[in-house]
Amino acid sequence: MNKKIDQQAADNIRALAVAMVEKANSGHPGGPMGGADFMHILYSEFFNYDPSDMAWPFRDRFFMDAGHLSTLMYAQYYLLGNYEKKDIENFRQWGSITPGHPEVDVARGIENTSGPLGQGHTMGVGAAIAAKFLEARFGDWMNHKIYGFISDGGIQEEISQGAGRIAGHLGLSNFIMFFDSNDIQLSTSTDEVTTEDTAMKYEAWGWKVVTIDGHNHDEIRKALTDANNETEKPTLIIGKTIMGKGCVAADGSMFEGYCELHGQPIGHTGADYTKTLINLGANPEAPFDKYDDVSAFYDTLLKEKTAKAAEKKAEIETWKQANKELSDKLDYFLSGELPELDFESIEHKAGLATRAASSNVLAYLAEHVENMIVSSADLSNSDKTDGFLKKTQALQKGDFSGSFLQAGVAELTMACIANGIALHGGIIPVVATFFVFSDYMKPAIRLSGIQELGVKYVWTHDAFRVGEDGPTHQPIEQEAQIRLLEKLKNHKGKNSFLALRPADSAETAVAWKMALENKDTPSGLILSRQGIKDVPANGASRYQEALAAEKGGYLVKEVENPDVVLVANGSEVSTLIEAAKLLEEKENIKANIASIISEGVFRLQPKSYQESVIPKNKPLYGLTAGLPINLEGLVGENGKVFGVDHFGYSAPAGVLDDKFGFTGEKVCQNVIEYLNEASVAKV
Repeated sequence: MNKKIDQQAADNIRALAVAMVEKANSGHPGGPMGGADFMHILYSEFFNYDPSDMAWPFRDRFFMDAGHLSTLMYAQYYLLGNYEKKDIENFRQWGSITPGHPEVDVARGIENTSGPLGQGHTMGVGAAIAAKFLEARFGDWMNHKIYGFISDGGIQEEISQGAGRIAGHLGLSNFIMFFDSNDIQLSTSTDEVTTEDTAMKYEAWGWKVVTIDGHNHDEIRKALTDANNETEKPTLIIGKTIMGKGCVAADGSMFEGYCELHGQPIGHTGADYTKTLINLGANPEAPFDKYDDVSAFYDTLLKEKTAKAAEKKAEIETWKQANKELSDKLDYFLSGELPELDFESIEHKAGLATRAASSNVLAYLAEHVENMIVSSADLSNSDKTDGFLKKTQALQKGDFSGSFLQAGVAELTMACIANGIALHGGIIPVVATFFVFSDYMKPAIRLSGIQELGVKYVWTHDAFRVGEDGPTHQPIEQEAQIRLLEKLKNHKGKNSFLALRPADSAETAVAWKMALENKDTPSGLILSRQGIKDVPANGASRYQEALAAEKGGYLVKEVENPDVVLVANGSEVSTLIEAAKLLEEKENIKANIASIISEGVFRLQPKSYQESVIPKNKPLYGLTAGLPINLEGLVGENGKVFGVDHFGYSAPAGVLDDKFGFTGEKVCQNVIEYLNEASVAKV
């Protein structure tokens, strides 16, 4: 312990944060100045990792919630050698590795992308769940900690309730969160928007809570020591800090604690940039330099961290030698590889709802994929994830031997937790709810895509055929929203999402195969509530034929020289099969039928393949239980899409099919009208 060095290090972080924002003329300097003391003490005295092996699976992890405080992380990690001077000089600039909000970069210590407040710490809760899950299977030596950092804004975001409730309920004693409580947010002081007692709130959820002076290093040390020794509860350390700690005005007076210091360069406020740097011990002519004594301290610290990690690695190696079978299993989990899976062996009764077929698949996976956590938002008996649950048990406080997370009614929280599980590594996260409630999950789905995480989303009750529950529960526009993500590229240039709406049980099994094999982007299975007639097999195995869905789309019915090509996905495929039969019997109209489970994947196929399924020289008719735009890109401007352009109504599913025109008879008539119109148009 060296009080002088500790103060210098915290001030160095403050000066660097101020300099980054000032040079970029953009950013948030005040918060990082308040959080600098905690950050330095955490990383210098408590945080366990290997500087020579940043991706070491058994490292501690830091999850930032307040992504606007990115300069706090960049400054701290610069002192730790993770960034070079040029990196922090180019804060928020094109091509830099120091973007305005932190983006996943494990090699430099960034464990999660953050910015949308509330999600960062919730992902930390997910990582803590993952760590507990693995510890339950491989031993107490796997005792790394998950640290979170949250601001007043993150505390206020509604998702914090779900994260706080679940973390407390599960007793995540490995999760330690610092609340940078400076009573200032972007446009107001906190007393203008809230009078709640944060400590009492978290205590009510089952957390250990301690309130400290966030600038007192001894109090920070004691709080972190006690938190690391806690075995029953997650810990919230409420650090009372000062916004813009260390800022000085032009007349030399202190200028701290003001709202205007939150979201703009301090030179644009009542503070003086140069005098503030001098007050913090920095050289205004070289504001991005490390202080000499601080640099020497961190050079020594890095050697100590590396040596301590080597000791832990030796301990782990001893365990591995004594537990070869478990060791091999752990390595397999961490590899991200899948076991050999025989999806064709899964039996399905005829005419199942695709949610029921998915339940059969999940029951199979529960017995064959040991590193999977499935979660449901209080709907396991409706979204049919209970097929998995029946083969395992729910995670509970003190017992993480199960593989099912009962998230309660908290769709966004559940999805964010899944992102955190995926970020931790070693576990495949699956989350489920009704498709209409994907609306609650969109912010987390988006971060799944940005972070390139292999989260599996299961959405059931996929259309207006939810029936009696009425328009609030009947998805109409949701498929169009989700499929937009298939058109949106991630930073690797790949589709940011894989959306799969299978036509029957066989396609559901293939959809699960595709989702599990898709490891670096999120996947969503969009499944029916109602039973669906199976697509007739042309040969001996419907499953083998359905494997063509791996190309995103294929012909489930093919004739020579068709008069029309009918296009759909999901349950509408079976409706088209009925309609095609009537077309041939009544009008001698021959039809091909294309099942397009994923337009995103289909568009990746060679043009020749795409046109063999959906030829441009034939009349094209699409049928969708959602907005017509779902299929308009596939059938083109000369084709026709029959869809739904209004909210649903409360009535039995069969009645809605008839009223909305989704029976074989009515679709048949609609196709005839389209072909007649097309014929007249040609003349």
